[in-house]
Amino acid sequence: MKLPIASADQAKAYARRLVLRHPRALAATVALHALATVSGLAVPWLFAQLVQDPGRRIDLLAAGIAAFTVVQALLTRAAFAASAALGERVLADLREEFVERSLRLPLATVERAGTGDLLARSTRDVDLLESAVREAVPHVLVSGVTVVLTAGALALTAPVLLLPTLAVAPLLWLSTRWYLRRALNAYLAEDERWAELIEAFSETVTGARTVAALGREEQRRVLTDARIGASWAAEKYSLGLRNRWNPTLELSYVLPVVGTLLLGGLLYLHGHASLAQVTAATLYVQQLGYPLNVLLIQLDELQLGGASLARLLGVAEVPADRSPGGADPSGPELSARDVRYAYAERDVLHGVDLDLVPGERLAVVGPSGAGKSTLGRLLAGIDGPRTGAVTLGAVPLTELPLDELRRRISLVTQEHHVFRATLRENLALVREAPDAELLAALEAVGWTGPDLDTVVGSGGAALTPAEAQRLALARLVLADPHTLILDEATSLIDPRTARGLERSLAAVLHGRTVVAIAHRLHTAHDADRVAVVEDGRITELGTHDELVSRGGSYAALWATWNRLSGRR
Repeated sequence: MKLPIASADQAKAYARRLVLRHPRALAATVALHALATVSGLAVPWLFAQLVQDPGRRIDLLAAGIAAFTVVQALLTRAAFAASAALGERVLADLREEFVERSLRLPLATVERAGTGDLLARSTRDVDLLESAVREAVPHVLVSGVTVVLTAGALALTAPVLLLPTLAVAPLLWLSTRWYLRRALNAYLAEDERWAELIEAFSETVTGARTVAALGREEQRRVLTDARIGASWAAEKYSLGLRNRWNPTLELSYVLPVVGTLLLGGLLYLHGHASLAQVTAATLYVQQLGYPLNVLLIQLDELQLGGASLARLLGVAEVPADRSPGGADPSGPELSARDVRYAYAERDVLHGVDLDLVPGERLAVVGPSGAGKSTLGRLLAGIDGPRTGAVTLGAVPLTELPLDELRRRISLVTQEHHVFRATLRENLALVREAPDAELLAALEAVGWTGPDLDTVVGSGGAALTPAEAQRLALARLVLADPHTLILDEATSLIDPRTARGLERSLAAVLHGRTVVAIAHRLHTAHDADRVAVVEDGRITELGTHDELVSRGGSYAALWATWNRLSGRR
């Protein structure tokens, strides 16, 4: 599954809205660019007067040329500074909105899409868009204003001498249209290949130990080489488009100058134009070439930025996995009714019914692949069922706002992330609390690791898998939800310590509803009820003693567990 990409029209509309949020800054920027351009247009006119009448005072004309040049330089500097300030405001708005959209993505969608695509969007695409906003947008603004005003000055000086420039315009228009229609798709393909390359690198690095243990280094190298080759081919194609377009651009800049000189010379010889007009017109046409070149080249950069913007906006196109109704549950009762859930169009849960008694501890056991973790994700509201409903106080979890859902129900798995920050900051991700509460939460999970001021995570003090798991459980104590889903949350801790930890947690979390998905049956022995999941169905439900006495699947699991435990 790939994350969606916004259309070109959506990207353009969003860019317009983003820029128009700052109308005063935009107006000031355009005005400064216009004034800088007008100052620059005075120089060719003054030079033409000198050519027309060499008897004029050269010192005054030279002083005028110097003055207008200095004024243009100062105004240009101010214009680019205003453009940069506007660009930073726009970028700040865009970055904040992208982060907000990314954090709202359904977790299931992120997991199915993989990390490479979202990582590429949040790094390479953001960088490319920043480059476009900081460099391309100001240059397009100044070049666009310069082209319009210079063409206007040329028309006022000698309208007939505008003809060579107009004659070349169709060539410029058609070649640019040909290129831009292909460039956007080429850049989108480039970004997609780059995302695949990032994903391959990311998986190889994060799974380096597994790759080495299985001896699959060569396989990963071949895969990475293939992704690099695909990325190179995509970039080669877009570069080929530019190489075919650029010669036409260069020709389009030279032909108007030559045409203006030839036509102007003929008009001058026949008395239809003055030397000053021909000189000024030629200088204006020559002066027109540079901003026009910059404008078209930066339009290409805007295409690249537009492709990145479309990918960033595409994050918002992911359909929500819950309605924004904001219903308020009437109670803490968590229930599942005729719940079915599918992976790749194949059901892994088949008509599951389950009612949780508020305050009870339910253990979910069963063979691997039976659907225990999937059931836990549905009870935590991470995923929505294909059919049926999971409700809290008669309100479907998919109708709860995400903040409200996370406040009421928490899921802890055996996979934990430790942020590069102090231990205090890692705990405070749940909520701000005084050190006394943080220490109490750590004590509840039997913490023996670093103190609150120690920097942990990547590059900091290394935490063992068991310590990372205890940190996650301490966050859970601080979150204090009324319902907890523990998916093998103590699996990385040795069995004897894990049992003591679970009993300590049970005391701390007394009165909360706990669903413990476990592979160690002492968890089931200590629970109020046990649910046995087999082939996506709850086949047994009752207390530990009831299920043992029935002699069914749970009794067989318990006998096997005791026999294996006796051998250890």
